[in-house]
Amino acid sequence: MPIYMDRHIVPGIEAKNAAQAHREDMLIQDEYGCRCMTYWVDEDRGHAFCLIDAPNEEAVRKMHDRAHGLIPHDIVQVNSNVVEAFLGRITDPVGYYDSDDHDLKIFNDPAFRIILVSQTKDSRLLKNELGSKKTEKLLTLYHEIMREQLHENQGREVELKGERFIASFVSVTQAVACAAEVRKRLHVAGELIDLRIGLNAGMPVSKDESIFGDVIRMAEYLCCAGESSQIVMASIIREIYKSDGKNNTNEKTVFKTIAPADENALQLLFDVIREGYSDPQFSIQDFCKKTGMSKSKLYRQSTALLGLSPNELLREYRLKKSLALLKTDRNIAQTSFDCAFGSPSYFTKCFQDRFGIQPLAYQKIA
Repeated sequence: MPIYMDRHIVPGIEAKNAAQAHREDMLIQDEYGCRCMTYWVDEDRGHAFCLIDAPNEEAVRKMHDRAHGLIPHDIVQVNSNVVEAFLGRITDPVGYYDSDDHDLKIFNDPAFRIILVSQTKDSRLLKNELGSKKTEKLLTLYHEIMREQLHENQGREVELKGERFIASFVSVTQAVACAAEVRKRLHVAGELIDLRIGLNAGMPVSKDESIFGDVIRMAEYLCCAGESSQIVMASIIREIYKSDGKNNTNEKTVFKTIAPADENALQLLFDVIREGYSDPQFSIQDFCKKTGMSKSKLYRQSTALLGLSPNELLREYRLKKSLALLKTDRNIAQTSFDCAFGSPSYFTKCFQDRFGIQPLAYQKIA
């Protein structure tokens, strides 16, 4: 059966309340074909999350409704291995019981996590520039240092896919320390591979269809807002870090913090492009309409946040998408149309101008 994680927004919830609701669910779970695996509760933010093996979303809603009336605000289907990678467990922790009620497991384990996303330049482009041997040596060094620092700072490796590395932390201090040490240890190598690191934080379930999906996506956007070997922190990271009494992130060449207003603008820019990039009819007028900005304001926001005009940003996004597509079974003609370039010849010209190599030669790099 599929596994679901749901989110309950319950202002003022306490760990004991969540434990009682979890117990009530378990008393009737068999009637709905469900298996309640575990839960998380964040008292400070008023959220609770349940992990349930169930036949479908409706069974989860009906079970919750009958057990205690707390119907989930959001439900996403998840992979248990991914949940464990992000949150560290998929079952109840052992040894937590109410001293007055020995059948009631109480634990205050918030699912709020610090998410680190690091990205490098495309490996095939690196091989074209540096050669296969040097590229493989640099990327191996990067992976070794990252994993070493994750271990040192109690982070969890969630995913290494292509040029993207995702890690999860409970502590913002340890997440920042990990990012800073990775950058320091790589030094010149980080600039050669164009290392970029984004730090964001949030809940595992929202309106997004995947676990921590919106948190990861924003961290990726932050990577684009920084320079090579720069660590870009979401405003929430900076605030938590300051509240922990840390103030050594002022070196702008190493750290960059995005203000909340700029963060919203950055997300809006990329969300609109993500939705419209494959449409050949998508224009700057459409860009303005979707973002609710005038042409001049859109230009100012795009250049201030990313150093690119809206047209340049759209073309850059399409070209970056083409890199991934060219690694699949799509040919150059299919890729050019999938990325809305209009014709293979125009796509080839743009690709050559941007990456210094033709698409066909890029495809042949192992």
